[in-house]
Amino acid sequence: MDLTNIPLQIRAHWSNPNIPIIVRSGIPGEKLTARLPYRSDNNTWLRSLASGTRKPEIKWSPKIKAWKLPISWLNRFVDSGLERYGRLYLIQPYREIEKCAPACRNAVGHDCQCSCMGANHGIGDGRGWFDVSETFSFRWGTSAAAIKLMTKKLRTV
Repeated sequence: MDLTNIPLQIRAHWSNPNIPIIVRSGIPGEKLTARLPYRSDNNTWLRSLASGTRKPEIKWSPKIKAWKLPISWLNRFVDSGLERYGRLYLIQPYREIEKCAPACRNAVGHDCQCSCMGANHGIGDGRGWFDVSETFSFRWGTSAAAIKLMTKKLRTV
């Protein structure tokens, strides 16, 4: 995982030694990257996440001071991590969706009542828009990293 491409607000959380972070890069074939608060039993705890008799490879990466885990462990790691630490950060890719309409993109003049607030007014068709109907089009934005603080839910009796 290359920390130089991570936005500053996310990178600041990476250096916090008290809250674990799990990163799913979205790059095919890349493993999860997990940074944990130091505990002498971290290796044992991570190995306990393996299910069945198959023991996938987990590695410590001294360069980034984090663990490399199988991508299939994401849900298990989050669930177990919340039990163990009470909270953790999940970083993963997301893509925003833009909404507009052909009537807006093909408009002439300045009157725009579309949800794009005029950002696409009069630009014409194309540029990756998918027209669902005369009144609705969408397109996916570029991929970016998102961070989410997850906390353990308290059980009420």
